[in-house]
Amino acid sequence: MTQKRSSIKPVVFQGDLSDEFFDAFKKDDRLAVDCEMMGLNPRRDRLCVVQIGDSKNRVALVQILPGQKDAPKIQKLFESKDIVKVFHFARMDLTFLRARLGIKVQSVFCTKIGSKLARTYTDKHGLKELIREFFEENIDKKNQSSDWGKKILTKDQVDYASTDVRFLISLEQILTEMMIRENRFEIAQKCFNFLETQVELDLLEVPNLFEH
Repeated sequence: MTQKRSSIKPVVFQGDLSDEFFDAFKKDDRLAVDCEMMGLNPRRDRLCVVQIGDSKNRVALVQILPGQKDAPKIQKLFESKDIVKVFHFARMDLTFLRARLGIKVQSVFCTKIGSKLARTYTDKHGLKELIREFFEENIDKKNQSSDWGKKILTKDQVDYASTDVRFLISLEQILTEMMIRENRFEIAQKCFNFLETQVELDLLEVPNLFEH
C-alpha cells in the first residue's frame, strides 16, 4: 500500500490551536497526535511541540511555551471521547501531556501496541519500520533528537514533525484490520484503556509493577 505525500503545508502555532483549526479538528472522528520533548523525563524535561493531523491531511504544530501550564483547545479535543486519538508509543506522549498540560487523553489508539499484537512475525515495531512496510517510504529520523525547545523550528524539524502524524490514521486502519483478522482486537482495546492507569503509575515512578 502506498500513500501520496500531502501538498497541504503544516501550520505552526504558539501555545494553542487557532479557532479555525480547532473547529476543523473537532469535526473529525480521528486525529493523529505526536509530541516532541527536550528529553524523556516528564518531571525534568519540557514538552515542546504537539503535532496534530486529521483525516484530510491538515497538520498543526503547536509549540508549547516555557512555563505553559495548559492549552484549552487542545485539551478539549484530546479529552473528547467522540474523537479517536492515534499515537505511536502513546504511553510516553500521554504522560507528558498529563504532566505538563494536565490533559487526560481519552479514546486512544496506539500503533505501537497495535503493531506488537498484529505483526508478531517481526520484532521491529518502530514507526519507521511500519511506514516502510505498509507505504514503501523511508522516513528520515535524524531530527528526532534535536533541540525542539528553540523559538523558531527549522524547516527540517517542521517536515519531520509533520511526517510523523501523516501516516498514523492510515496505520490505525491497517493494524485494526489485521488484529480483527487474527482475533486480537479486543485485547488491544483493553491495552489502550489501560494506558490511563499506566500513565498514573509512570508519574508515581512505580516501574515493573507486575514483575515478581
